[in-house]
Amino acid sequence: MEEKKHKPPINVDYFEDLTGEIPAVHDSPLEGIGERIRILREKKGLSLEALSRLTGFDVDFLIAIENNTVQPQLGTSIKLSKALDSAFGRIVSGVGEKLYSITRKSEKIKSSRSTAAKGKKEIYTYMSLAPDVRGRHMEALIVHLKENPDPEMSIHSGEEFIYVLEGTVSLDIGADHFELEPGDSVYYLSTTPHLIAAKQKEATIIAVLYGD
Repeated sequence: MEEKKHKPPINVDYFEDLTGEIPAVHDSPLEGIGERIRILREKKGLSLEALSRLTGFDVDFLIAIENNTVQPQLGTSIKLSKALDSAFGRIVSGVGEKLYSITRKSEKIKSSRSTAAKGKKEIYTYMSLAPDVRGRHMEALIVHLKENPDPEMSIHSGEEFIYVLEGTVSLDIGADHFELEPGDSVYYLSTTPHLIAAKQKEATIIAVLYGD
């Protein structure tokens, strides 16, 4: 008798169109994260040096982000949103105008990428599932993780919920290490140092980030 394969508690086939292949889409200069950050910084009358003092990021790193040479990681975007008194979602996926958002699996969702600090290595690709909602305080994302990201732990304000769809995820929280399989999930405060990546090759997760 053939052994039945274990199935995750949700039907991951529903996410097939979202998780199968996330193309490397490059934002246009007027829509890129770097451009949104620059506009917010200038509206607040902040120099790059002032933003550097508020965030702890080097001026050269901020210039690279604004020029779209480096694509900031989500934790970096949260820190920048706090310093700029802006909603996290506004930086990540722009300003929404709707009271609700329904995302069909057949819809083509714009993807963004995050790179290592020098911009030479892509760490993960993500797609916002509800960019059209006005005034949102959390961001729901499909994230396609790569193996071996920048080993530096991330720490920032907010909270995160992760649900594994495909692959094996390597997760470090503080001094603890975990390996998460499809169907596993984790919730943690983002003020705890954390690092998440694919254990081997690639993995896909649903991530819900709350940037308070």
